[in-house]
Amino acid sequence: MGFTEYESYDAVGLADLVRRGEVTPEEVLDAALERLAERNPSLNAIAIPMHEEARATLREGIPNGPLRGVPFLLKDLAVLYEGVRTTNGCRFFADNVADHDSEITMRYKRAGLVTFGKSTTPEFGLTSTTESSLFGETHNPWNLAHTPGGSSGGSAAAVAAGILPAAHASDGGGSIRIPASCCGLFGLKPTRGRIPFGPDVGEGWSGLSTMHAVSRSVRDNALLLDLVEGPDLGAPYQARPKERPYVEEVGRPTGQLRVALLTDMVNGLPTHPDCRAAAQAAAKLCQELGHVVEEATLAVDLSAMGTASQCIVSGNVLSILEDRAAAIGRELREEDVEPITWAMTQAVKQRGAAEYARSVRTVHAIGRQVERFLQAYDVILSPTLGAPPEKLGVLSLSNPDAAAFTHAVFTSAGYTQLFNFSGHPAMSVPLHWNAEGLPIGIQFAARLGDEGGLFRLAAQLEEASPWAQRRPTL
Repeated sequence: MGFTEYESYDAVGLADLVRRGEVTPEEVLDAALERLAERNPSLNAIAIPMHEEARATLREGIPNGPLRGVPFLLKDLAVLYEGVRTTNGCRFFADNVADHDSEITMRYKRAGLVTFGKSTTPEFGLTSTTESSLFGETHNPWNLAHTPGGSSGGSAAAVAAGILPAAHASDGGGSIRIPASCCGLFGLKPTRGRIPFGPDVGEGWSGLSTMHAVSRSVRDNALLLDLVEGPDLGAPYQARPKERPYVEEVGRPTGQLRVALLTDMVNGLPTHPDCRAAAQAAAKLCQELGHVVEEATLAVDLSAMGTASQCIVSGNVLSILEDRAAAIGRELREEDVEPITWAMTQAVKQRGAAEYARSVRTVHAIGRQVERFLQAYDVILSPTLGAPPEKLGVLSLSNPDAAAFTHAVFTSAGYTQLFNFSGHPAMSVPLHWNAEGLPIGIQFAARLGDEGGLFRLAAQLEEASPWAQRRPTL
């Protein structure tokens, strides 16, 4: 396959070429690895190369799934691939080799995807950039001095750079949508309970976190969700069943939507003019498409939300670190993790079981509040981020300037984190680039279980304002 030819296809298109015998899976993998070798030195998007595993998959025979022969990346966070390390971006897990597959990995394998690496992530996905002391800085292909977002920045950087058409990602505070915004991609966070976390855990961060993918095309994202959604054996709960395959929602009429426009972050921090202007332009586009847009505000209890976030996230990370220490037979030490991770996990030791239970109630209360708000609207429109992509270093968990780090985190996740608390599906759509050439994503959130409505709207926006051929120059 020619250099330009490979990148002109999305995952669905590549699978169709393989199905019709026009190319072989070996040729497609070679094309991906060629681009990886050329572009990854500038990006540092791959934490763990899996070239030999990918070749073995081809030799042993790929399942005849809908995406047979399509190259893929798994994020190196909490997802296991038998015989391969899962480091979680942390030195303490640097030699942590999995002895089994996660459920989502098995579903990707059955779909015919060929995993050739694990993408970079910050330590435990705790920040909105992709920088770690273990693997270093991952760069944004639109401007190498800037972050690709996080915590799924390795996946997003690789897709934006044309190394592959779609990649696995996860989202506990915006970690699918933030890198999608920073890298000019489409990314959707599913409804709580849509994606299985088995067989090892029932949910991520007490329901704040979920998984899915970043992609260039909407139809790739829809098909990937079709292939992995649904409860696994013993799942503690599940999302409302879909009405039809998500891939069939792509191109289906949206009807006239009632759109709530939010341009103020719920945490009270100011929105950058570039992001506000991008959201207003997206609102105008929605009106031109026949939808009804109304400016709105959505207030939540910030104190309760902040306390709950600290308690749930830090408590979960601390438990994982303590379990790891017990497994390898030594105490956790300060130098095992990055400075901000250490500070978070030490601070949460002062909180008790009652505080944790209260935090979970806060999560559920916010979910009900947002769902009540959405009875008057079909979708909520906002910027994805409160500011354009930051320069590298500011959002690092090793940044000695804790005040700058905290402000940057709250600005980057000021629109996204709400929907991790509420559990609602939300997507970032690449509709705008600023004067500096950096992508500015637009977030849309819908009622619980309505990923189908988001895919219908995304496909309409993709047709009205195409983005797939807009690529960075490396």
